[in-house]
Amino acid sequence: MKPTRLFDFADYQLKYHSQEECFLYKEDQQWKKISTKEYLKRANKVSASLLELGIKKNDKIAVITTNNNPNWHILDIGLLQIGAQNVPLYPTLSEKDYAYVLNHSDAEYCFVSDEVLFDKVQKIQNQTRIKKVFYLKELKHDCSWNRFLEIGEKTIDLAKIKTLKEAVKPEDLATIIYTSGTTGTPKGVMLSHKNIIDNIFKTDKTLDLKGNHKRIISYLPICHIFERAASYYYQYLGYQVHFAESIELLGDNIREIKPHFIAVVPRLLEKIFDKIVAKGSTLSGLKKGLFFWAISLGEQYEPYGKNGKFYAFKLAIARKLIFSKWKDALGGHLEFMLSGSAPMQDRLIRIFLAAGIPVFEGYGMTESSPAITVNDLRNFGLKIGTVGKPLEGLQVKIAEDGEILLKGSTVMLGYYKEEEMTRKTIVNGYLHTGDIGEIDAEGFLKITDRKKEMFKTSGGKYIAPAVLESELKQSRFIEQVMVIGESEKMPAALIQVNFEFAKEWALRKKLPVDTIVTNERFINRIGKEIEIHNQKFGKWEQIKKFEITPDEWSIEEGHLTPTMKMKRKVIKEKYKNLYEKIFNS
Repeated sequence: MKPTRLFDFADYQLKYHSQEECFLYKEDQQWKKISTKEYLKRANKVSASLLELGIKKNDKIAVITTNNNPNWHILDIGLLQIGAQNVPLYPTLSEKDYAYVLNHSDAEYCFVSDEVLFDKVQKIQNQTRIKKVFYLKELKHDCSWNRFLEIGEKTIDLAKIKTLKEAVKPEDLATIIYTSGTTGTPKGVMLSHKNIIDNIFKTDKTLDLKGNHKRIISYLPICHIFERAASYYYQYLGYQVHFAESIELLGDNIREIKPHFIAVVPRLLEKIFDKIVAKGSTLSGLKKGLFFWAISLGEQYEPYGKNGKFYAFKLAIARKLIFSKWKDALGGHLEFMLSGSAPMQDRLIRIFLAAGIPVFEGYGMTESSPAITVNDLRNFGLKIGTVGKPLEGLQVKIAEDGEILLKGSTVMLGYYKEEEMTRKTIVNGYLHTGDIGEIDAEGFLKITDRKKEMFKTSGGKYIAPAVLESELKQSRFIEQVMVIGESEKMPAALIQVNFEFAKEWALRKKLPVDTIVTNERFINRIGKEIEIHNQKFGKWEQIKKFEITPDEWSIEEGHLTPTMKMKRKVIKEKYKNLYEKIFNS
């Protein structure tokens, strides 16, 4: 019988695909494993301890982790199966944001992965309802994971846990996910068990994955619905979930684990590609020529053999000589990558498809649990430049102003404690996504911009920043770019250069590396890159001026959300002086 509540996925795996290596994590340089049986045994211990602490149905438990780990999932199942709700939070939030979210969510207890987060939460604990903060790891500490599990050890009542499980309905609230938000106060998205499960099975129909015992690497933030829904799906399929040690060690972990699938965000794939190109640039002679010939060939790729037989012949050579090495660097077993969270460059999708490592771009949001559309190679279900067709059973339509609207069983219950905001977002059963798009004659959805991010210049012309930004980021010189110019006479850009590539370029040109971003010759070179990419746009859309920011944009410094989307307000404020220089000089 198919799961109908989120904790059913673990029971389903035990019954149909029981694994000796359900979860794998690294400790003291060794991979340790947890079986499906042990996973459920520990989840029951979690339930017993929470019940002993007085947790009841509909109580909220906050969870914050820096790196994904098995105990997050064990806690998740343990609290869900007694009818409590999981409130996952990003590890990069400020103390002020933690105080707001923990208070707003009515969380009773909080679990954290490390000392830094423990100290952060403890500092603001008295501003919230949090009774105690526990660790997700074993320590010699009263608040450790092992001590927490001991709380319910003597009173564990499996019959009571079973009764509580049976009382949880598919329509019940499962989680409140606070959107990281590129603007404004975080909103608590309420998702039911049914919301997420329906989304998983609709996605499953599209992807139609076969077989179990395949290897997955978990590294994207588990507090984000994209990674979380994927984790339940992996449990359903009976896949081995390996937890990456950290984002810095992801490359090493991929080569070690040799995963069959990877979920990616565009920024990560851009970084992977940049590293591949950087390595190719160190080659010389014929090898270097072949490397860049293969990339050029990849840029022309069209699916379903549309390029013709001679192209297929050349591609077979490129795959044998060049692209096979890319596959090896990604573990050698990669069947495909699934991309979400932000727009992916068409060029990258073409190159990776040509390399035999398909990238399926999808589209979704927290409020839709998450997937709305996805590309897939089977049945002519892939179209480059689009985010695919809507999942089965979801109604997607375009409003008069171009906004994408969604109706279906995956639409959230609403925003926690925000009835008015919920009414504004879900109108006549349709979720207003805030994204602008169009549906073509074949039913593929194309995203053209964020409704809130589009702006008018003082001349009354509309500018869609995301389209310009995606184009400009194809330059090896440009790591990040934000298009600005609302109510100004022209569009302009704030640019964070690719510092690694900028240094290489400086060495080749015998220019001072330390001051390269202020070097006139380098600035002119960036100008040339912008001129090249400007050609694809109308005169009114073209970037007329730009400024280079002196530092790297990061999650830690607040430029980016944890899923690597730009925080436009923050960036504009941080570089106020550069903004003024562009428009007032």
